[in-house]
Amino acid sequence: MNRLIKPTIFFLFLFGIKTVFAQNTKISGTVTDKSNKALDYASVALIHLPDSASVALQATNQQGLYEFSQVKPGQYLIKALMMGYDKSQSAPFEVKDMAVKVPAIVLTDRSQNLKEVNIISKMPVIDQKADRVVVNVEQMNTAGDNALEVISRSPGVKLDKDDNIVLKGKKGINVMIDGKLSYMTGMELTTYLKSLPGSVLSKIELISNPPSSFDAAGTAGIINIKLKRNKMQGFNGNMNLGGGYGRYEKAFGGTNLNYNIGKVSTYLRLNAGHYNSYNRLTLNRTIGEEQYNQLNFWHPITNSLNYSTGADYFIDDKNTLGIMVKGYTAPEETKVNSNSVNYNAAGAKMGGTSMYNPQSNTEKNHAINLNYRLKTDTLGGELGFDADYVRYDNSRNETFTNNYLDANDQLIGTPIDLRNNGMGKVSIYSIKADYTLNFNKTLKMETGWKSSWVKSESDVRFDSLKTAGWITDPRRTNLFLYNENINAGYLSLDQSFKNLQIKAGLRAEQTLGNGSSSGTNTLIDRKYWKLFPTLFISLKLDSNNLITAAYRKSINRPSYSSLNPFTFYSDPYTALQGNPFLQPSYANSFEFNYSIKNFRVLTLSYSVNNGSIWEVVYQNDATKESISRPENLSRTTNFYMATGSPFDVTKWWNNSTEVSAGFNRTESAVQGNGYNAFSWNWSIMTDNTITLPKNYSLSAYAYYDSPSVSGLFRSLGSYQLNIGAKKTFWNKNATLALKVNDVFNTSAFRANLEYNNIKTYWKNEWESRRVNLSFTYKFGNMKIKTARSRRTGTSDEENRVGKN
Repeated sequence: MNRLIKPTIFFLFLFGIKTVFAQNTKISGTVTDKSNKALDYASVALIHLPDSASVALQATNQQGLYEFSQVKPGQYLIKALMMGYDKSQSAPFEVKDMAVKVPAIVLTDRSQNLKEVNIISKMPVIDQKADRVVVNVEQMNTAGDNALEVISRSPGVKLDKDDNIVLKGKKGINVMIDGKLSYMTGMELTTYLKSLPGSVLSKIELISNPPSSFDAAGTAGIINIKLKRNKMQGFNGNMNLGGGYGRYEKAFGGTNLNYNIGKVSTYLRLNAGHYNSYNRLTLNRTIGEEQYNQLNFWHPITNSLNYSTGADYFIDDKNTLGIMVKGYTAPEETKVNSNSVNYNAAGAKMGGTSMYNPQSNTEKNHAINLNYRLKTDTLGGELGFDADYVRYDNSRNETFTNNYLDANDQLIGTPIDLRNNGMGKVSIYSIKADYTLNFNKTLKMETGWKSSWVKSESDVRFDSLKTAGWITDPRRTNLFLYNENINAGYLSLDQSFKNLQIKAGLRAEQTLGNGSSSGTNTLIDRKYWKLFPTLFISLKLDSNNLITAAYRKSINRPSYSSLNPFTFYSDPYTALQGNPFLQPSYANSFEFNYSIKNFRVLTLSYSVNNGSIWEVVYQNDATKESISRPENLSRTTNFYMATGSPFDVTKWWNNSTEVSAGFNRTESAVQGNGYNAFSWNWSIMTDNTITLPKNYSLSAYAYYDSPSVSGLFRSLGSYQLNIGAKKTFWNKNATLALKVNDVFNTSAFRANLEYNNIKTYWKNEWESRRVNLSFTYKFGNMKIKTARSRRTGTSDEENRVGKN
């Protein structure tokens, strides 16, 4: 009952505030042309006098009507404008305690010869904001790229050995889709992003220090992926079709449909893909005086389907209802071969193993979001509610045939056969409320509450083939259950002065979790709560020079799968194991930015992470097995600095170059022994677009990363070059793009792992070199009208940090 009483009181409090603000006056009127025809979607601004400040902005409806509610007493006038017409305004009027009916505002038609208009400016690929870095994906050549590859080209972003995203040298990224938390981590997130074509992305927002209105989880910050959605009136959309080839074939296609009319705005996205690829892992392990060389080859064939649909219903100028349904499915057939050869100290071959492991795996995700927005006053106050349900279903069916060989490659004994039928399910429920109150033009308050409930279930069933048939192997069979409830509340204040803006916030989060493992008889019981402060400062030295600074405390909770203590063998000598004793890690992060005319002159970032979670490898010299399990390391330190932004070298050559340097240190006791590794590293990234006559363009992207320290891994340097060409035609509605990724086939993760009795060289390769060809086409009504003035279900969260 207490869980229900507290939210109820909170809602009643917020609606009480809304009722107080409802006592103010209403202003209404119409906008027409000279023939007295109503003008829909004309922009109308309520101007306060005598300071001429814009109090509120909206668009007229189909009858040319506008209405401002809850206007405070004072002197005002109305300004109206619309493309193709001269702007106009009403006479000044006074607002007291009676509704005001403003005489019709007449706009005069202004004839234009559109053929004489020559638009030469375009949106930059990288846009440095005061609070975030925005990557405008639509300005890039993403032919054949998936979403993960596009994200990896963003400033400060790298991928580790398992394709996890690392931002400015830090792990622990939270990924959002259209402002909504994805709730995915690890392999689930990687699989989803690889199944999402890069052509459907509109923008990528890199928010390294989110404010208190965001979840405190994510020690490296947030990446918000905005998918394409056209909000022009009527029916419109786009379609894409393409294919590629590296070592194997790929094909993809999809469509994005939008229908916006009157009070209803709807959209539908469908994307499907066929991806035939590979992954090769080379491990060279020194065990005592012996050498073990292992080669694992994965050959997955994936057929994926992504869908997303939604609608917004604008009840009136103050109330908006929205619904969103999305999901994806990615069935995969994979053939895995593993071969290991071991040598003695003299270099003589001693024997080896071979494994064949065919798999049938499926990743599924379905989600629904319901949201409601209420504008509580004309100063920008808003009350919002969101309810979310997310479901993940993963299944795995695989067989193992293990052969043990002598020095002459002759079979020792009979092959050992195993099979595994496993599944994983995660259900997530979440409800939240956010309220924004503007006390005046310079002081704003934000507050809110969120609760989420998670149920995770993993069932692994291993059988061994004996003379009597398939027999359950109790050592390899396990049922793992984990439930978690997180409750959070936050409060922040945003005060603006003439050239200075300060935003301070505090978020409190309570975590309640419990779990059990049948295979190991392990119980998990978690109860803790923490406070997470944030502080943001923005200082305009003048119209061109901007300085911003930020501080944030954050948490990185263990993923649900990482708490599972069961051991999963990928081959006879290599296994993964969860850790039920994992604790959350906490980070304190600081950031400083200086920019001139939106050019990022300098970014400095420093963070200290206590108890950071990294993989630790345990090696049994007798059995030759290596088991990797996540553990809390004592302390990791990251320092990052960078400079660079897009600029036009000439009218036809745009360049975006970033040069960065960093310092990473890992300090911890590992398996009872001290470990202290650190390194300076640097990298350079350059993205160039050359515009040619007749709507042709060329592109070239390249990067170099120097060696660095990442947890217990000492990674080696890497580099890559991509080149491409693009042609637009059919009044710029169609685009044909050709791209060659990783021209020299140099993209690979190489690292050394050396501590205690561990001495391993690690090289992970994938199908990075490939040729891709794609075609996109825009269709439907592209007539430009003034957009309806409203805030979508996610716009509050997306624009909340350090506004100019």
